[in-house]
Amino acid sequence: MKSRKLMLATAAALALSATGAAAERGADGQLNILYWQAVSVLNPFLSGGTKDVEGSSLVLEPLARYDETGTMVPWLVEDIPTVENGGVSEDLTTITWKIKDGIKWSDGTPFTAEDVAFTAAYCMDESGGCQQAANFSDVASVEAVDPLTVKVTFAVPKPFPYGPFVGAQSPVLQKAQFQDCMGAAAPTCTEANFHPIGTGPFVVQDFKANDVVVFAANPEFRDPEKPAFSTVVFKGGGDAASAARSVLETGEFDYAWNLQVEPEILSQMEAAGRGELVSAFGTSVERFEVNMTDPDPALGDKRSTVEGGPHPFLTDPAVTKALSLAIDREILVEAGYGAAGQVTCNLVPAPEAYASTANDWCKTQDIEAANKLLDDAGWVAGSDGIREKDGVRLSMLYQTSTNSVRQGTQALIKQMWSEIGVETELRNVDASVFFGGDPASPDTFQKLYADVEMFTNNFDGTDPQSYLASWRCSEIPSPKNNWLGGNNPRYCSEEYDALFEELSKTAGIEQRAVIAKQLNDMLVEAGAIIPLIHRGGVSAHANSLGGVVMNEWDSELWNIADWHRVE
Repeated sequence: MKSRKLMLATAAALALSATGAAAERGADGQLNILYWQAVSVLNPFLSGGTKDVEGSSLVLEPLARYDETGTMVPWLVEDIPTVENGGVSEDLTTITWKIKDGIKWSDGTPFTAEDVAFTAAYCMDESGGCQQAANFSDVASVEAVDPLTVKVTFAVPKPFPYGPFVGAQSPVLQKAQFQDCMGAAAPTCTEANFHPIGTGPFVVQDFKANDVVVFAANPEFRDPEKPAFSTVVFKGGGDAASAARSVLETGEFDYAWNLQVEPEILSQMEAAGRGELVSAFGTSVERFEVNMTDPDPALGDKRSTVEGGPHPFLTDPAVTKALSLAIDREILVEAGYGAAGQVTCNLVPAPEAYASTANDWCKTQDIEAANKLLDDAGWVAGSDGIREKDGVRLSMLYQTSTNSVRQGTQALIKQMWSEIGVETELRNVDASVFFGGDPASPDTFQKLYADVEMFTNNFDGTDPQSYLASWRCSEIPSPKNNWLGGNNPRYCSEEYDALFEELSKTAGIEQRAVIAKQLNDMLVEAGAIIPLIHRGGVSAHANSLGGVVMNEWDSELWNIADWHRVE
């Protein structure tokens, strides 16, 4: 039986669709999607949560994106600029995009290069705390040459100039809607952030943060025969297991995302015959982000900030390496992921050319070696078995989002760490809050009011440059940038920053791979990141839903305009 919330959302959707577009568009009625991590905001520049980026992707679009193979494809532009076709300058300092003629915003106004240039200014405003600022690294200017031509100029030669406006994490905002939302005002523009005007196949009709979004077919969408669905009810909440059940067993929903559920349970559900599981590997890594700063509540506003001082023990590489060595990753994969998981020791696990082998020591659990590391570093076990040094105990708060697999992983790791004299308190936070990005909440993953936190994210496409930019000193979340930024561990290294600048200037996959591996290794060796599992994305769709093409290189909903109802 349908939930009361879904019934109400369905009624609202039907009412909204009564004024829908022509018969060829929206002929398949309503699509029900369930993301058990509910959408908190529909502006991906203000959230690092994948669920917010993906929810936004029904409305907001980039100039280009990545298909299911990781290949870059033009989206709102004529083609992908290259040196060969003249779109990228020979000195690699500019890239020029040619926008397709006739694209309109959902309010009927023209989509122009001015909107693209504005989006860059919006995200690059340092007082705005743009979550996707790494995509704009080294951008000196973005100029609207004419209404359909936009030129990006970089301060240095840029061998991979496809950070800005490529992929779901870097879409284009409408200047007219967001021009009064610059800088510190960005999070205050509730109407714009909850109801963005876009070029995508759908428009927002009703938004309830951390609950449900109702979308309707965009009457101005560039393909008059798409989307096939007149409305989308995008429900949030619950847990991964109930989401899977709602598609595979009860048929309440057409699509469910991110099914982080024990593999044997998923197999039993799929046997009901109502739907099928779809999966693909990309760059997603379940990992620990380790707090390099002091999370002591007594520090007040300086808690988990650089100003509050370094962490009392997690800045000791012997401690973080011992924590990693104590983990049996094979057991974690077997218990929680099955074929959808692989042991990894890297933050960047793919493509293969970028995957380091320098950290392969982590693949095999070694309690004896972990204990020796701590012994040699002077961490001595007390009468209760917990190690301490200079009055500091190895006692940690370990947080993650609420999910049965993650709570199972927490319990296993707590036991493993107890074998090396580490005391662990477990905490889990509702996923919609944890990944929500609310600067007022103490429970977001950016605030990291804990010693370590565990979660997964990935990067668009196959080049990790923009992703690796997230761990520069300038990307540390703090009150000054509304707690936004990708560097949750508060890792800061002049050597890392300098090496990243070298990557941004280096051409050729082989040479870039060498530097990318070095950056990956620096984060792992410093203990800022403890990788655990290379995760394949697992979702489910009803047998009656066609057109789904699983994509781990971009938004999972990247081709939702092509989804349709089948017999």
